[in-house]
Amino acid sequence: MMDERRFDGMQVLFVEDDAIVRKGAKQTLELAGLSVIPCATAEQALEYLSPEFPGILISDVKLPGIDGLELLRIAVAQDASLPVILVTGHGDVSMAVSAMRQGAYDFIEKPFSADLLVEVGYRALDKRRLVLENIDLRRQLENREGIEARIIGRSDAIAKVRQVVLSLAAKSADIMILGETGTGKELIARCLHDFSDRRDHHFVAINCGALPESIFESELFGYEEGTFTGASRQRIGKIEYASGGTLFLDEIESMPLSLQVKLLRVLQERQVERLGSNQVISIDLRVIAATKDDLRVLAEQNKFRADLYYRLNVASMTLPALRDRREDIPLLFEFFVLQGAVRYGQTAPLIGIELLRALMAQKWSGNVRELRNIADRFVLGLLDEMLMPSGVRREGSLAEQVDAFEKSIIEDGLRRLEGNVVAAAESLNIPRKTLYDKLKRFEISTEKFRSR
Repeated sequence: MMDERRFDGMQVLFVEDDAIVRKGAKQTLELAGLSVIPCATAEQALEYLSPEFPGILISDVKLPGIDGLELLRIAVAQDASLPVILVTGHGDVSMAVSAMRQGAYDFIEKPFSADLLVEVGYRALDKRRLVLENIDLRRQLENREGIEARIIGRSDAIAKVRQVVLSLAAKSADIMILGETGTGKELIARCLHDFSDRRDHHFVAINCGALPESIFESELFGYEEGTFTGASRQRIGKIEYASGGTLFLDEIESMPLSLQVKLLRVLQERQVERLGSNQVISIDLRVIAATKDDLRVLAEQNKFRADLYYRLNVASMTLPALRDRREDIPLLFEFFVLQGAVRYGQTAPLIGIELLRALMAQKWSGNVRELRNIADRFVLGLLDEMLMPSGVRREGSLAEQVDAFEKSIIEDGLRRLEGNVVAAAESLNIPRKTLYDKLKRFEISTEKFRSR
């Protein structure tokens, strides 16, 4: 049996000129837990309709004045996503089919049973709720400004990241960013640059793990014409090119040891020499290094220079894994879906609650980058039943998966009810003591869901 509580705040606009039928339908829908606005005419119903009407429209076709078909045309023109259900007389099936081509969600043939009315109403309300939730997510994204528009999320963990970025951006110290693969280290580095006084100068990114060692030094330091075979003209190195701005060294742990000592000298003296030149060039830049490994441990194992580690680690910040900020997944996924729709020239598809719950139940070893790839697949229509939501790759034991899913449902309820445990217990239909026990077990803090 469906839980009508998920339709709290939603309404059924029911239009019927026959007072007895109108009253009977109103009672039927209210007994099913739904809120009903009864109207005798289409003109009366139009007073309630708007693009943000939180509900659905059910209307008889034969009405005095504006009939049901004209009401359908007006309603769909105003909001194409509004589910409109027409009630037709016996034998009017061809007209109903024509109405569905004009945008009607469904039709009910008279005489209809109470169960059919409720079933169709539930389905239409589910669709409407999904549309409104997606509109709300997009509005949240559109209303974000500054750093909140760049670093997406409402969790305490990501709010702290934004705070640290703004604090460090104004300072000139070199910075170390630690985080698992896919947590957005380059995005954070770009924000540190863009919100600093260096924003009008170059941001130069180098992936230390992608450059072959044979060309690493020439890429970093540059060279003079004729320095080696193939050096047909002078080349400005990445370090010199970044002067005035920011040099971002991603996967710094992959930098060859032989080059680390040369980089250390640049950092200490803020000077660089091109290969084949004796001229010392002064540089003014901030260096941001990123790593997924603990460089101090690598230094102890003689796999990374300790002096370079301490020189880079003047200021540091650690990025949270996606699994540690699951409440950010709906907003992030919507953001990536919108980006993907623009990039691929597609219409952004609606995101269902079942898909979101499946996403929130994953461990996300690839973090935000993996989530973005899933969003791209979703936009391209490649998330078939083999992938999502039923076949999505799940990690861990059955018990771990069940716990992750249960935790995500509880957090979703607390988020909707702004941390109100009493209301959440009622919404989830569990005793308050049980919910408190689960909050303790899953280490869920209600504070982060409360309005600030």
